[in-house]
Amino acid sequence: MPTLYDYLDSGNGYKIRLLMSQLGRHYRWQEIDIMQGGSRTPQFLAKNLNGRIPTFELDDGVCLAESNAILWYLAEGSRFIPEDRLARAQTLQWMFFEQYSHEPYVATPRFIVKHLPEDSPRRAELPDRLARGRAALDVMNTHLKSNPFFAGGRYTIADIALYAYTHVAEEGIHDLTAYPQVNAWLERVASQPQYIPITYRPA
Repeated sequence: MPTLYDYLDSGNGYKIRLLMSQLGRHYRWQEIDIMQGGSRTPQFLAKNLNGRIPTFELDDGVCLAESNAILWYLAEGSRFIPEDRLARAQTLQWMFFEQYSHEPYVATPRFIVKHLPEDSPRRAELPDRLARGRAALDVMNTHLKSNPFFAGGRYTIADIALYAYTHVAEEGIHDLTAYPQVNAWLERVASQPQYIPITYRPA
């Protein structure tokens, strides 16, 4: 049985948990305490040289890193990746957007606010990161004015990738009230079959 090495509060790990639930697949879940250096031990670094979660270990012991790469691997051949060539490219387009233009400015403020002390020097990063996060949310909101989801006109792993940190963005002091289309999309994602919340701890 494959194993997901993860941290419960991680949106990147949640992407994998949500997809696995919606695929109906079984796996082992092992929490790695990243706040206590759990992803920097020699044992974990042997699985992922970059020392980050999530890391997905296949039945044969091969380990796959980077959340969106794991999503693509697991969803290949399922309804969560379109068959149409253009729609597949658009799925990747939004997944690249999530990692480059969204995650550093929506997820990172949440980490700073939620997990670092109030006197952390990293709080000085917040004004710039929040401004860039608002720019990313504006892009999403504009796209969603004429599209129910992000690629192929239906729910895909592009939505899972973007949903993971957007739906908890307010924990990083982002105000989502200015993005009505994003909020409507969040509701559509949460209404999908076999949805689980980020707080769901796999058995």
